[in-house]
Amino acid sequence: MEIFEILLSASFWAAVLRIASPLILATMGELICERAGVLNLGIEGIMVFGAFAGWIAVYAGLGLWPGVLVAFASGAMFGLVHATLTVPFGLSQHVVGLGITLLATSSAYYAYRLALPQVTSPPRITPFQPLNIPVLSDIPFLGPALFSQTALTYLAFASVAVVALVLFRTPLGLALRAAGENPAAVEAQGLSVTALRMGAVMVGSGLMAVGGAFLTMSAFDSFFFEMVNGRGWICIALVVFGAWMPGKALLGALLFAGFDALQIRMQQTPMGAHVPYQVFLMVPYVLSILALVLMSRRVEVPAALMVPYNRGER
Repeated sequence: MEIFEILLSASFWAAVLRIASPLILATMGELICERAGVLNLGIEGIMVFGAFAGWIAVYAGLGLWPGVLVAFASGAMFGLVHATLTVPFGLSQHVVGLGITLLATSSAYYAYRLALPQVTSPPRITPFQPLNIPVLSDIPFLGPALFSQTALTYLAFASVAVVALVLFRTPLGLALRAAGENPAAVEAQGLSVTALRMGAVMVGSGLMAVGGAFLTMSAFDSFFFEMVNGRGWICIALVVFGAWMPGKALLGALLFAGFDALQIRMQQTPMGAHVPYQVFLMVPYVLSILALVLMSRRVEVPAALMVPYNRGER
């Protein structure tokens, strides 16, 4: 009975959208990379650095939207490093991705200590505030749940539409998908596979960083270590869950966010007094793994994913 009461509350669904937002942004970034043929395992570290970069930019005096741009640029910078090593030089995407995660994470921590050497607790900023959309915000149940979110949440959902539109309705999207499926055909059309893949990784990494910045500039108001807490790895799984399709990946992010929001509220019920809290924390990941196993059995991986390509090769 308590579960049904939770599921029927507007606050629960509002929390689902908030929890899903950083996952959606980072998943769209990873999806762009993989559609172009590059697996970006640097996503976890890029999200950490994006969270720090956006927050410290606002703390230094920039506005919130300039802070978002700073986060995007920082992610694109790490994306450039990743793409340079994996695309023209053909190094292992697994090794480079893990290296980027370590580099970006340690860089964020080092920069934090360098910028705030005497601080014992993270300074706070004024984050994005919920936007009450006229008329829509006043709709019973749907208003508080869907139309009282921050601007970055709306940006996250808009990114799904933009990524889907670009990938499946534009020549650029066709070229990107071909780079991940048949790069030789892309070259035969006179296009540069290297440029397409590097551009995709940079843009995708920028979105990952904005996903991290959501945590410090919308969900919370400060930066603290371990705040990303494995969300990057979840996003990689969500790309597979969504079969490399933006819409399905969005549903996967909402599903995981729903599990997460539910476990938080279940801890506050009488059941939470008798069940160790670690069990509740484990539930979203266990259910997500089961869903991933069931959904990924019929998934078709992009044919050229993780396959280096040198110009002139067939």
